[in-house]
Amino acid sequence: MSAKDTNSQVEDQADLSRSSGLLPYESFQLENGLTVVFHVDRSDPVVAVNLTAHVGSAREVPGRTGFAHMFEHLLFLESENLGKGGLDRLSARIGGSGANGSTSRDRTNYLQTVPNNALEKMLWAEADKLGWFINTVTDPVLAKEKQVVKNEKRQGVDNRPYGHLFSVLRSNLYPSDHPYHWEVIGSLEDLQAATLEDVKTFYRNWYTPNNVTLVVAGDFDTAQARAWVERYFAEIPRGPEIAPLEPRSATLDTVKSFYHEDNFAEQPLLAMIWPAVPEYHPDSYPLAILAALLSDGKSAPLNQVLIDEQKLTAGVAAFTPTNELAGEFLLSVTAFEDIDLDRVAAAIKAGFARFEENGISEDALGRAKIEQEVAFYSGLQSVLGKSASLAQYSIFAGDPGFVDQDLANIQAVTAQDVMRVYRQYIKDRPFVAASFVPKGSPDLALAGAVKADVVEEQVVVGAEEEFDASIAATYEPTPSTFDRSIEPPAGASPVLATPDIWETQLANGLTVLGIEDKEIPLVEFTLSIDGGHLLDTPEKNGVANLLGEMMTRGTAKRTPAELEEAIAALGAEIEVVASDEAMLLRGETLARNFVPVMQLVTEILLEPRWDENEFALAKALTDSRILAQQTDPTQLADLAARYVTYGADDIRSRSALGSRTSLASLGLDDLKAFYAANLDPQIASFRIVGDVPQADVLAALAPLADAWPRGTAQRPAAQRPAVPDRAGIYFYDLPGAKQSVFMFTHPAMLRTDDDYYPATVANYRLGGGGFASRLTQELREGKGYTYGIFSAFNSTAREGRFDLFSQVRSNVTLEATELVRDILLDYAGTFTTEDLAVTKSFFINSKARQFESFRAKLGILADVDLYDLPYDYVARENEIVEAITVDEIRQLAQTYILPERMNYVIVGDAETQLGRLSVLGLGEPVVLNEAVDRLIR
Repeated sequence: MSAKDTNSQVEDQADLSRSSGLLPYESFQLENGLTVVFHVDRSDPVVAVNLTAHVGSAREVPGRTGFAHMFEHLLFLESENLGKGGLDRLSARIGGSGANGSTSRDRTNYLQTVPNNALEKMLWAEADKLGWFINTVTDPVLAKEKQVVKNEKRQGVDNRPYGHLFSVLRSNLYPSDHPYHWEVIGSLEDLQAATLEDVKTFYRNWYTPNNVTLVVAGDFDTAQARAWVERYFAEIPRGPEIAPLEPRSATLDTVKSFYHEDNFAEQPLLAMIWPAVPEYHPDSYPLAILAALLSDGKSAPLNQVLIDEQKLTAGVAAFTPTNELAGEFLLSVTAFEDIDLDRVAAAIKAGFARFEENGISEDALGRAKIEQEVAFYSGLQSVLGKSASLAQYSIFAGDPGFVDQDLANIQAVTAQDVMRVYRQYIKDRPFVAASFVPKGSPDLALAGAVKADVVEEQVVVGAEEEFDASIAATYEPTPSTFDRSIEPPAGASPVLATPDIWETQLANGLTVLGIEDKEIPLVEFTLSIDGGHLLDTPEKNGVANLLGEMMTRGTAKRTPAELEEAIAALGAEIEVVASDEAMLLRGETLARNFVPVMQLVTEILLEPRWDENEFALAKALTDSRILAQQTDPTQLADLAARYVTYGADDIRSRSALGSRTSLASLGLDDLKAFYAANLDPQIASFRIVGDVPQADVLAALAPLADAWPRGTAQRPAAQRPAVPDRAGIYFYDLPGAKQSVFMFTHPAMLRTDDDYYPATVANYRLGGGGFASRLTQELREGKGYTYGIFSAFNSTAREGRFDLFSQVRSNVTLEATELVRDILLDYAGTFTTEDLAVTKSFFINSKARQFESFRAKLGILADVDLYDLPYDYVARENEIVEAITVDEIRQLAQTYILPERMNYVIVGDAETQLGRLSVLGLGEPVVLNEAVDRLIR
């Protein structure tokens, strides 16, 4: 790189653009073409740094699909001055949220939130990735990352129900020469074919300053940040000019119909996809509203026909994926077991006819618009979300401040616009249909459907190549005008201000806790009533879950449709769910509508409708979800781990959904009895965060307190399971599985135990620290066995577990289990002073992010409420971290992480993997299918 005066490398100050509005920003461009956007947000002492390259899978070529996404993986690993471990290693030391990224059809982004004293370090690191990266990539590194990406594809596509759906739809919607013909993840064959020269060419073509946008959002000084941007980025040379791709919507001459027999599906699914318009096209807005009007809520015509009247499904999904070059209108229906999809297609046609006949009311249109407004504000709660929005608008709308116009465009949509786009893009227009049916049931597919071209990976032990990714690359260092190997110093440590928590108790015993937050005009709240699934019985399992389903299906005063419409008109969302230990009523709304929303909450809670027809629909939905569990590897692993931990007689060994047998036995009287006995304010708490002061919250709660009398319900007890005397290995057979799911577990301490937080700190370098953890470094970065692996203490005031979870490629099930066990056995004795330094640095610095979002603040309130923690417990945790020693970490690990007394639970393909596990020395594997199936079937 040539040495230039960095003062000459930035355009004149006069060219700086500034904007006010929903996301105020300032923007400038370096001489090398790098676009820079700043947004200042003083609410928390953190900054988000977002580097977005205008390249995704659309810039790939046939034979090298999936390359943009694989390159995203590579860019995290190493650069000349960051060294091995790259940004992930730095993130652990500075207390970042974890280096993350994503690839779409049109862009690849790299983003994370860090304490604001680490901003210069982040800019130094991101510049190193952009300008000093490519020499560090070697053939072994590439070979390893191929395995990681292939594991990601197995996890997200090959080893889950309906995983190949979008590939079937889009490969037939777009012609073979269209950039959207293939999926972002690509094919296993193409991934394996990628070469080191491909990597270098891709980097030279696309990872250049003139094709990249840098966004910094948060609490920082813009003048200082600009100086740092100039210092670290300005000398990176401009790349070749990149011609934009022209928008190219798909075109179809006739309907196309395909089917696939899905190894993991228990229910048939029908999806239909129509060509639509690119992102920010004027018609994209009424198309999004059309999707909501067709499928959202009891009044939507597709719901009326398919769910309420013909009872073919529990839900209908319509959405409008939009991208730079083209867009889509997609409709998806997962039908009930054994439903012929021709019936579903006919019902969709009838729903369209009803939509045409009834038209669009102004009320329905208004509800759809206000839901969009709430979604906009929700996406802006964090500086990371703000940075992503600014980058998106800057690249694809040509204006970082387009958020205001984007929202205005939604609000300007008329009923006439919606009906026009329906007729123009959907009504009687050709589409691509995909019927995904259970294996052995092709007769459920649409009549005339053609077998889809789906490539299924064959599991072969020893098929993957060997590599050593630790071998250092040798190269001539890329020159710079200054010594970039010197990491910049951190700034002054941010001052962590604990938010003001208020707490009171109402006359009926209801505890109320809150944090007032004026940053955005939203409110989020949770009403938690102790009990939940813990109060179910084996004979009547699933009552708590069904009660949650029923409570938002109308009230004594309102039909289900009327209640939904009242909630939506206020820009609110309200749900009731049964967790393992509580009934949770959760809500979100615009702050200006908090009082009327609480009036609806009071009605929902105290005046249930007990509608027989809705009860039948709720049972059908639950039955569908239970059925889906039976082939979902992750859910099966959780159920199997619960079984071996608690035993068949303990309600915690069973799914909160119930079994198909218990569900069939339940009636409304069971729900009424549970409701009367267990929904009691004196064992409940209301927790709220948002732009509403304490006095207004209490005033809004007063009618609820008056109408909801204190009862006599008792908080349920739970017996703590015993730690096994010795380790055992358990296997659930899922034939044809392309990955094996690990859930290795044993009982542990309670959340209220004095050692809980110190043990959590001790687990960081084992499996709690993402890329900083040994498990990730060994199994993903060292061996390429998995896409992700983690361990954690998952504890409440009643029970605790130590859990380790991963999904490994099937043909290394034995090897991965052995490696995990070795890491666990060695951890306590090999924890070092360096490990301690990284651990302390992460926990202390990451506290700056502790209070950023509403969800985070609700979590703080829950901890204070449920575990009787002091309001400043986060600050006190810092004192624990600062004082902890290597010897204490070793003792904690030895005491609470017990590989020799662990239940090793695996869900995978028994035909190829079960027999190999006998050599582990854990006894013969116990096959759990019969025992677990009894609890869910």
